[in-house]
Amino acid sequence: MNVVRLVKKAKRGNKDALLHLIMSEKDVYYRLAFTYMGNTHDAMDAMEEMIVRLYEKIDQLKKEEAFYSWSKTILVNSCKSLLQKRKKLVLLDDWDTANEREIGHDLINDPYIRSDQQIDIQALLIHINEDQKEAIQLKYFHDLDYQTIADMTKVSIGTVKSRIFQGLKRLREYYRGDVDE
Repeated sequence: MNVVRLVKKAKRGNKDALLHLIMSEKDVYYRLAFTYMGNTHDAMDAMEEMIVRLYEKIDQLKKEEAFYSWSKTILVNSCKSLLQKRKKLVLLDDWDTANEREIGHDLINDPYIRSDQQIDIQALLIHINEDQKEAIQLKYFHDLDYQTIADMTKVSIGTVKSRIFQGLKRLREYYRGDVDE
């Protein structure tokens, strides 16, 4: 598959070319969306929003070879936007019971989140701040490089490295029992 050729076709209005680009990375997109959203339904909503934005803005992409990092950035922004909307809509009283049902259902049925190790890692990640968690997940769960993470999160590479370093340091301290909660 020639990404540059497909992107050029998509820019000229070829919907099949855009669909081919998206479908070839659908699992990567899903895992990324699931990391942010925490459940299948919301991850799929975020992907849907990403696809609409890609279709509307494909002509704004300057470097065709950057399609996948550009589209992942759009997906991350879609996830963050949906999470902001959800924060405004969900009442705290309803959150605990709805979230327990949703998480329990998704952990059982989702092929990417089945292992006990991943559940243990997710449980550990609650002990670090959101920025550190995001950077660590993008680096180690999605194997993204520092520059891509910096672009997606709109911070410098140094900030990304610092968040990962500080987050991992805190996790090591917590895991060894060196941290008072």
